Amino acid sequence: MKVLRPSPSFRRCSSDRKKGIPYIIVGIVSLFLVLALLILWRKGCLRFKTKKHDLGGLQSQSGGYTLKQIKSATNNFNLLNKIGEGGFGPVYKGLLPDGTLIAVKQLSSKSKQGNHEFLNEIGMITCMQHNNLVKLHGFCVEEDQLLLVYEYMENNSLSRALFGHQQNQIFLGWETRVIICLGIARGLAFLHEDSILKVVHRDIKATNVLLDKELNPKISDFGLARLGEDEKSHVSTRIAGTVGYMAPEYAIWGHLSYKVDVYSFGILTLEIVSGKSNSYYAPSDEFFCLLDWACHLRQSGNYMELVDQRLGCNYNIEEAEKMVNVALLCTNAAASERPTMSEAVDMLEGKIDIPDISPDFQACTNGTRFKSIRANHQSTETPSASGNHTEISTSIPTETVSSSTFSENLLKNSPYRNT
Repeated sequence: MKVLRPSPSFRRCSSDRKKGIPYIIVGIVSLFLVLALLILWRKGCLRFKTKKHDLGGLQSQSGGYTLKQIKSATNNFNLLNKIGEGGFGPVYKGLLPDGTLIAVKQLSSKSKQGNHEFLNEIGMITCMQHNNLVKLHGFCVEEDQLLLVYEYMENNSLSRALFGHQQNQIFLGWETRVIICLGIARGLAFLHEDSILKVVHRDIKATNVLLDKELNPKISDFGLARLGEDEKSHVSTRIAGTVGYMAPEYAIWGHLSYKVDVYSFGILTLEIVSGKSNSYYAPSDEFFCLLDWACHLRQSGNYMELVDQRLGCNYNIEEAEKMVNVALLCTNAAASERPTMSEAVDMLEGKIDIPDISPDFQACTNGTRFKSIRANHQSTETPSASGNHTEISTSIPTETVSSSTFSENLLKNSPYRNT
């Protein structure tokens, strides 16, 4: 019997089909995977890592504003709307469609320092609400932009009001200066003792105090802030801040505690009373800085000469004496001898007596009070937002935000987190 055999062409066709089956299966599976990934991405369930990998998952947080909204509010970051320049980027005035004025801080997403400040600002300030802390409305993380949206402060910074360009200065009467000083003290007392997160600001200075329409003070710029430690202890860290405001134990040895902010407040109080910048004013070559001069005036009993001459005789002598004495107590070279901020508030309000202070003349001139200023005057100087003087800022430590875990813990209390 003749056996029928498939032709060679039939055998090849059947063999080709069998070889092609795996490719068909792979193709179908790949198509389903692509479709699945596309669906997940469209639903926002998939996030790819970008250059902002240090943001610790913040890309998935809704900050309440889109880049399109902010560009519209600031006229695409028009230079005419620029109202300041910080160490991390420019600040722009913006107007929302409902008529709300905002201030937009634009940080560099290419810099880890910018990322750190961005996380610190959101994590710290959204957990704390106080009349003397600037309010953060929201933020935006989109494309290559890191944007923080604040309430707009009509009178800019205390630095510009006191010792900015003459056309930018605001005459601050004595009562207004007392209110500003007390407001800053209350804000710091809240940060140190009463807020959900106990915080050391680390960069209290005139530039970081903003003034609203009624000239009420609000502390801003929490990019360098650190969670506080027990009052009886301190942590050692790389320094970050502005020369002229830094406590000696912090500037020299990196010892950080709440008393670092107390020292800065003391310097700031002297500036409010005198209308002069601590680091860039001295009446003669005999004195190194404003604090140096204040110590000498206190020693000689003539410290009313410290009061801003623009006030003329329109100030309260007893209040001026009280403010200067509190300021000198807060700037004591020994951190343990400085008051807490709540004690400083009580002293300024007259609720408790101010301890008698008699600074030693030689200690004022040669002591550790001024070592930090002298040691750092060789640092690179950068223009300040106030315009007529410079501020020297040290390097910003990488441990300001050390991990995404830290930022996530802060964001648990943020009103801007996704729900």
